[in-house]
Amino acid sequence: MTQSKINIKPLKISIIGSRGYPYVYSGYETLIKELSERLVQRGCEVTVYCHRNLFKEKPANVNGIKLVYVPTIETKSLSQLIHSFLSICHAAVSDVDVVFAVNAANGPFGLISKLFRKPTAINVDGLEWLRPKWKGLGAMYFKIAARLSTILFDQIINDSEEMRKVYLNMFNKESVVIAYGATIKKSVDPSLIQKWLITPKEYYLVVGRMIPDNNADIIVKGFLASNSTKKMVIVGDVFYKDSYADSLKALKDDRLIFTGYVHDPDVLAALYHHCYVYVHGHEFGGTNPTMIKAMAYGCAILALDTVFNKEMLNNDSYGIYFEKTQTAVRQQINYVDQHTKKIKELRQNSHMGITDKYNWDCITDQYLEVFRRLAEK
Repeated sequence: MTQSKINIKPLKISIIGSRGYPYVYSGYETLIKELSERLVQRGCEVTVYCHRNLFKEKPANVNGIKLVYVPTIETKSLSQLIHSFLSICHAAVSDVDVVFAVNAANGPFGLISKLFRKPTAINVDGLEWLRPKWKGLGAMYFKIAARLSTILFDQIINDSEEMRKVYLNMFNKESVVIAYGATIKKSVDPSLIQKWLITPKEYYLVVGRMIPDNNADIIVKGFLASNSTKKMVIVGDVFYKDSYADSLKALKDDRLIFTGYVHDPDVLAALYHHCYVYVHGHEFGGTNPTMIKAMAYGCAILALDTVFNKEMLNNDSYGIYFEKTQTAVRQQINYVDQHTKKIKELRQNSHMGITDKYNWDCITDQYLEVFRRLAEK
């Protein structure tokens, strides 16, 4: 008597809401890269929807991940929404088991997957409706979209305990907490930063888009008002013409270095690893990717005083804080300039904050547990 083989059907997951794979620009793209590759290693079939205009070459499969290139209308406010709408329409009529979306802005599109009875999960990210760049109708849309996420998607995922509390208090909706991840790097070649004529441990580092949400103006102007003779390196920009970013880049001071976007991960790691202090001004969000990287690369951290940043830094364990004023930044820059021993201690200890909670393999296992549970319903 022969024993028949049991064919176990692989779990099929579609991912929408990002620029695509392997296009790594923001936290969402990094999440999707790290998550997709590990899901494939665990036997899943993963499809990622990509912005067609961002990819010169359009292979159908990269590293075992299926790629679908979807067009959109390139506008500052609507390109991602249009892309996500078309993507979820495509996913809803496919043979996928679970649709995973990122960004609460895609909340209304959960109706489409519901009509086709597709199980869904959404990582809602931060408090988009409070961000300065969204005003009036934009802020209203994001708040409504966040609420609709809690109604139209089967599972809400937040990346921090504090953000879970926000969704519970505002929308009476419980969520699963799965943090954003990072990979510890303890040694990085200092020659990679020589192109900017900077010396290890002789510069402050700021990483992020130059937008009001990240308080770049407060940080830069507060630094310029300080007594520090160190440099300040600002990594990031915006993709569009913007008066806020232009006004910062127009500031004339030999201590300021604007690198623009740094796409080489090794160079970016070197900038993190060799800075004196990483300065973090992000205000609206849970687990912030740039600060997680700073911890993983062994940076001393000076962060805006928010509940989200304090959760990440375990209160005072891995960082020092500043209030949201130029005066506070100036005072704290002067303080950390003088307290080199304290900064050295923070630098030595910061990577200890990267526990299993922020380990990409552990994070993938948590997501896979959610996806399997949804598929079995």
